[in-house]
Amino acid sequence: MTVQTILKMGDPRLLRVAHPVTAFDTPELHQLVTDLLDTMAAANGAGLAAPQIGVDLQVVIFGSGMPNPRYPDAAPVPRTVLVNPVITPLGDEEEEDWEGCLSVPGLRGVVPRWRRIRYQGCDIMGKPIDREAAGFHARVVQHECDHLVGKLYPMRMRDFSRFGFNEVLFPGLVPEDD
Repeated sequence: MTVQTILKMGDPRLLRVAHPVTAFDTPELHQLVTDLLDTMAAANGAGLAAPQIGVDLQVVIFGSGMPNPRYPDAAPVPRTVLVNPVITPLGDEEEEDWEGCLSVPGLRGVVPRWRRIRYQGCDIMGKPIDREAAGFHARVVQHECDHLVGKLYPMRMRDFSRFGFNEVLFPGLVPEDD
């Protein structure tokens, strides 16, 4: 298992813009994805972006196909490795919901996101991915892709009265590793 340290809010590396991947199916890219998957699993994450472990590449992973203990009421999201993603909103409708982040441990906030999106990119072999998503699936994709442009979810919040510590807001929820 190759669990990496997850950078926390305040680390300037989280604010950088990631570079596109130009070489696919390389040992380095496979190792990065293994590191991301192992790290996300160890932290019960819904997703993880390469910049969160200090790698400035446009690679995100999300989902497991099973319910996530940190988001027990959310529908499962298919396990996906997405390289060089592009997100297109499908309509103008937004929805607000609670988000947490492994780089902002112990906190949650209400974040507006596009309700429906199309996301495109490719897998680690360079094979195209083109999907539509709604609800929690769309939220997770948008959240992870924000990391590729140096944004953390508190930067998207509009109402800081709906921001606080997990143990206060959601007693009994599976905690992140702090």
